[in-house]
Amino acid sequence: MRTSTLATPRLPPLLPVAASLILLLLLILPTAALLWRALNPQFAAALLRPAVIEALRLSLLTTTLSMLLTLLLGTPVAYLLARYRFPGHRLLDVLLDLPLVLPPVVAGVGLLLVFGRRGFIGSWLNDLGIRVAFTTLAVVMAQIFVASPLYIRAMKAGFLSVSKRLEAVSLTLGRSRWETFWRVTWPLTLPYLIEGFVLAWARALGEFGATIVFAGSFAGRTRTMPLAIYATLESDLDAALALAAVLTIAAFLLLFVFRLLLRFGRRR
Repeated sequence: MRTSTLATPRLPPLLPVAASLILLLLLILPTAALLWRALNPQFAAALLRPAVIEALRLSLLTTTLSMLLTLLLGTPVAYLLARYRFPGHRLLDVLLDLPLVLPPVVAGVGLLLVFGRRGFIGSWLNDLGIRVAFTTLAVVMAQIFVASPLYIRAMKAGFLSVSKRLEAVSLTLGRSRWETFWRVTWPLTLPYLIEGFVLAWARALGEFGATIVFAGSFAGRTRTMPLAIYATLESDLDAALALAAVLTIAAFLLLFVFRLLLRFGRRR
């Protein structure tokens, strides 16, 4: 019996191993150093400081609102892109992906030009006594701008993965399009929804550039966790490290839970 000359080698080549070790050192060492420095006996006391509690509360509030709005507004957009072809379809698809490659500061400038006090829409709202820029609402809008494309991309892939035959069978059995969506299409896209939701939430939680330009950094109003880290880095290092550790742990837990849910969904 002949053995294949293309059998997988027992030991990996030296070059890939060396490259992997260098990259792992670059990616893991800073995170490990941060957690080692932050998770000290003063960690609990630092978390109880007013600036830290306020930043945690504001981040939780704004990311919850931005993700709910992303879910409500992004799902129909993803369904539209996946199921229909219309003039300008490709252009709309590209425009919705544009925030993924734009520098966050540029996104903040764009939001300011539209919704600022002298912006295209903000000037009209200002005449009505409605202020958007440099408010908590501006934080939510900045988070939606930078994070919603991740959710839309995932849900678009989810809708494309659902066979149109299944939907057609449901319709022939007398189900309405709305019932077909909820009973057939929606359950099959749940793994993609979880993926997009987790990635978008993590992106919104760590948003900095667009927020500081469009919303500013005002304690209790717009200073989320990333902005609080930047603001307290020189004046209160323990508080900055505590917030950084919380963000790191939260990101790890989001990814860990996502992997578990995705594995469970595939088994089902």
